[in-house]
Amino acid sequence: MQGVLLSPLLDFANLIAAYFAEIWDFLIFIGRISAVIVVLVGAILWFTEVNCSKGKSLVMSGVLLAIIVQYFVTYPPGFILG
Repeated sequence: MQGVLLSPLLDFANLIAAYFAEIWDFLIFIGRISAVIVVLVGAILWFTEVNCSKGKSLVMSGVLLAIIVQYFVTYPPGFILG
């Protein structure tokens, strides 16, 4: 009797996990795109000497963002694995 009762709950949990996985993939996509944009804008500011210090900090921030996004791609959370 418990197996019948738990089945709808497991189906609901799997549905929620699937939605979280889709949201996670979208967030990873946004993170990758924003890292590239931040590095490009920083490089433009840095190499055109419009604002060298802000450009350097944007480049470093973009690289850090790319590293963090890659870490979460390499080691995803449990709802992606399950």
